[in-house]
Amino acid sequence: MKKPLLLFGTFLLLIITSSCKDEKKDEKARIPEQYALEDLYNTKDVSASGFNVDETKILITNNATGIYNAYELNISDTTTITLTKSTNESIFTIDYLPGSSKFIYSADEGGNENSHLFLMDRNNSIPKDITPWENSANSFFGWSQDKKNMYISSNKRDVKYFDLLKLDTISWRPTVLYQTNSDLSPSLISKSERYIALNKSITTDKNEMYLYDRKNKTTKRISTDKEANWNPMAFEKNDSIMYYSSNEDTEFSYLVKYNINTGKSEKIFEDKWDINYMYLSKNEKYHAIFINNDGKNKVLLFDHVTGKQINLPAFNDGDVTNIIISNSENKLLLTVGSSTSPANLYFYDIPSKKLKQLTSVLNKKINQNDLVTAQVVRFKSFDGKEIPAIYYKPIQASKDNKVPALIWVHGGPGGQSRIGYSNSIQYLVNRGYAVLAVNNRGSSGYGRTFYKMDNKDHSNGDLKDCIWGKKWLVEQDYIDSNAIGLYGGSYGGSMVLGALAFHPEEFKVGVDLFGVANWPRTLKSIPPFWESFRKALYDEMGDPYTSDSIRLKKISPLYNYDKINKPLLVFQGSNDVRVLPIESNEIVAGVKKNGVPVEYIVFPDEGHGFQKNENQITTTKTTLAFLEKYLKTPKK
Repeated sequence: MKKPLLLFGTFLLLIITSSCKDEKKDEKARIPEQYALEDLYNTKDVSASGFNVDETKILITNNATGIYNAYELNISDTTTITLTKSTNESIFTIDYLPGSSKFIYSADEGGNENSHLFLMDRNNSIPKDITPWENSANSFFGWSQDKKNMYISSNKRDVKYFDLLKLDTISWRPTVLYQTNSDLSPSLISKSERYIALNKSITTDKNEMYLYDRKNKTTKRISTDKEANWNPMAFEKNDSIMYYSSNEDTEFSYLVKYNINTGKSEKIFEDKWDINYMYLSKNEKYHAIFINNDGKNKVLLFDHVTGKQINLPAFNDGDVTNIIISNSENKLLLTVGSSTSPANLYFYDIPSKKLKQLTSVLNKKINQNDLVTAQVVRFKSFDGKEIPAIYYKPIQASKDNKVPALIWVHGGPGGQSRIGYSNSIQYLVNRGYAVLAVNNRGSSGYGRTFYKMDNKDHSNGDLKDCIWGKKWLVEQDYIDSNAIGLYGGSYGGSMVLGALAFHPEEFKVGVDLFGVANWPRTLKSIPPFWESFRKALYDEMGDPYTSDSIRLKKISPLYNYDKINKPLLVFQGSNDVRVLPIESNEIVAGVKKNGVPVEYIVFPDEGHGFQKNENQITTTKTTLAFLEKYLKTPKK
């Protein structure tokens, strides 16, 4: 099950897990090589967008210069060429313009989330803004079947609503395919453009799914009245079949085949975990299914006609985060990471079954044996509920060398700590700090009952889960029980502030990244382009315009700052539209009145989450210095 939108959690959703056995957990304690932070951040973050026309090159995004830019990677010799040279704004590639060496990328300004789409011709250094509408947010929605048109989602007409538009790739003039004036939002369009799948948010635990017929101008409801989530996945080319996921009558979502002509639904795939995504190749030779397997992706490839599973290469401790199937359907591009390595790109030739690694992004100065493979652990909380968490035990930790620790809280509400790679976590663990990333009640991925447990109970049960996570740490004989702090961003940052305010003696320090301090204000000021999700969010968190405001004020750290008596470190982006800078400004000012050490850093060129390497390095370096000063027990 997956929430339709994570309001306060884009930055900390990549916290790292591994459901594999930790191969090093029985290793004797030793002091690993101590790496400079700059060496860790010299590791690249790479993602792929698509194959070129003859499938010899790949369009990628890479932050090798310290900021994300567009590059092209040659499959044969793995060399890359630079396509853009931005020094201010992060550029994220979308795809090649079909039949051309030109390409599309997305960028906003300073993290303001008003993303525009740009066409770049490598023969012309000046990109063309193909969505040149002021104060609008625009996102890629796919290509038409003949590749002569691009679909986009845009709120250029009304900032509150995202319309589905079609741009022809010659003039780039927009045509409206679906105008959104209500809570119904386009999610998927069929290849013929006849059908559009629509979603309507009811609560964060329930939505509705509809099928709009553009030919007959009719809208048919596909979902039932039961509390469940319904997510469109793919249309077949023949306009008779649509695939979607749902968790109706179950804890975890499964895959459904819906016959548009007969109106009948058939469950075709399920697992003991959520089906997060289905991907159908261009000519429908293959489909891939992504399963959220205890916080780690399990990806299966099938022959679409026969349903026979196609074996994929095995990756030790690997997490396949993305698959791109080429237009010829003979080639795969796999994105694979682990808890000790950022994601690398792999090329797989399906007929020959040959695998080729295209990138090696971990800095060669770093020995992976000095990094820590995360383990999935579980502990009992205050009410006996079992809570999953992702744990990093420092290599140097032992009964005779006790180490400090951090409870790490993801964003949300409803996020999930998942597998991936984090420079900041590996750096802190390398320096001897244990990290326990708690998937508190209300987190995604563990069934809808678990997911609903924090509804209108925020800063209570979910916060206590973090405290009981601390108790689990204390039980480990190599943890310094007097040196346990709390770290979180966005909704997790609010949990940090809440822990310090409502349980002031539990944690020794707190590190807050753009956390909510005043819930009534934040819920009233959510971006207008999330209008379709507002009611669902209010149903879960509480409506600030009703008597719910009393409870929201009660759980707001800002109204309880006088209780905070432990050192606090706060980071904030000036352009954050989700958690406004005033949230951090006021909590910092309040806590300073208590005579408590408070450190505060504001990045003028960031929004909700920090994308620039320079700012990420500053954040991690400042955090370590803060922890060394206020958390770590001095050696005698």
